[in-house]
Amino acid sequence: MAIQRMDNVLVVVEDLDAAIAFFVELGMELEGRAPIEGRWVERVIGLDDVREEIAMLRTPDGHGRVELALFHSPKATSPEPKNAPANTPGLRRIMFTVDDIEDVVARLRTHGAELVGEVTRFEDVYRLCYVRGPEGIIVGLAEQLD
Repeated sequence: MAIQRMDNVLVVVEDLDAAIAFFVELGMELEGRAPIEGRWVERVIGLDDVREEIAMLRTPDGHGRVELALFHSPKATSPEPKNAPANTPGLRRIMFTVDDIEDVVARLRTHGAELVGEVTRFEDVYRLCYVRGPEGIIVGLAEQLD
């Protein structure tokens, strides 16, 4: 087998505290937060003079992780519009299964989140929606129907 598991998804942010609060409200657990710098990270990501702060969050089942990174140097760049539409090439969203989609949307709105479209139903299987949170992060929510 070529891979063992998917470990995490990295999201570069400008406001680490707001992004952490958003994902914690979603139901993720903060594993840790730490400064990262040094030659090893520069060699891994191919940038010089790296100083960043990261936070690692995990899903309640312990199998999924989101890593958030705030770069102090070099300053982060933005190659696309902050609120890029769903058909823009690149990573567009992270999808989570939730128990109660209406409750999660309401709680995330207290952190500035907005629906991208609307809550819809896919056959008799899921209720689905996309929510845009801090930094323009799009989170997909899926509530499985009985």
